[in-house]
Amino acid sequence: MMERTVAANGIEMCLLERGTGPLVLLCHGWPDLSHGWRRQLPAIADAGFRVVAPDMRGFGKTTAPADIGAYTLFDVVGDLVALIHELGEKEACIVGHDWGAHVAFHTALFRPDIFKCAALLSVPPGRRSPEPPLEMLRKQGFNTFYWQYFQEPGVAEKEFERDVDRTMRTILFGRGISLVLRPSGGFLDGTEVSETLPQWLEQADLDTLVQSYRQAGFRGGLNWYRNIDRNWQLTAPWQDAIIEQPVIFIAGSKDGTIHGPMGEKRLKEMDAVVPNLKEKLILDGAGHWVHQERASEVNAALIPFLSQHGRLSA
Repeated sequence: MMERTVAANGIEMCLLERGTGPLVLLCHGWPDLSHGWRRQLPAIADAGFRVVAPDMRGFGKTTAPADIGAYTLFDVVGDLVALIHELGEKEACIVGHDWGAHVAFHTALFRPDIFKCAALLSVPPGRRSPEPPLEMLRKQGFNTFYWQYFQEPGVAEKEFERDVDRTMRTILFGRGISLVLRPSGGFLDGTEVSETLPQWLEQADLDTLVQSYRQAGFRGGLNWYRNIDRNWQLTAPWQDAIIEQPVIFIAGSKDGTIHGPMGEKRLKEMDAVVPNLKEKLILDGAGHWVHQERASEVNAALIPFLSQHGRLSA
């Protein structure tokens, strides 16, 4: 597996690359890195693809612009379009987890001429809301949802960077995390962290994450959340738009992103939002980090999908 840096869309993107053939981009979420795809990169490459997993804008070794406004969906999708060009390719299939799934959906929406299929992991696609999301939360009586907690620059950074090892352990496999925080509380408050790693996570992998976030900090990734309402404004031209490319959705049954009013609604409406949905796979007992927790099952679903729909146009 090769690591290198590519100049794209005015930033330097660090990426992992493996294999030859039609291009597949793997887009991680928060708080993750390209390393999170370590079990997909070799499997997809061995199936006959050129697989590229970048550290996304603001994460890891990729440039983290100072301006909060530089982290919109337009910026991130622009990074991927430019990256494809810099790689000497014209088309790609895209796979995204967490925030990366949100990006994957929008790359397919914005540029169907480039992105031929999309695999969305953990976060189901949804229709554009009738009002800005943060405003809707306030109207619904929410004041401590984690999106809201992440808005003030420096607050969440200070909490997460106080003890990066504990932060990563808590988010990856801690118990008691609630997306609605206690009044005046932090994201990590009230959580339990085990010293024993789950079977799907090795110490060396945790160390890679911890070292990277100690060096780069959390600001870049948190700035994605600080553009939630801005993204709503920018995507007005795509109100009620759908993507027609083939799509596969994979999530764990214990993933909070498919539960609650928002997650359940999106899961139920998915067929209307992505009418060319080929499979909706919910892996029993898996949590949010489904591509790491159940890598063999995720790969077994992804590879046939990519083989059928991710080949280059004639």
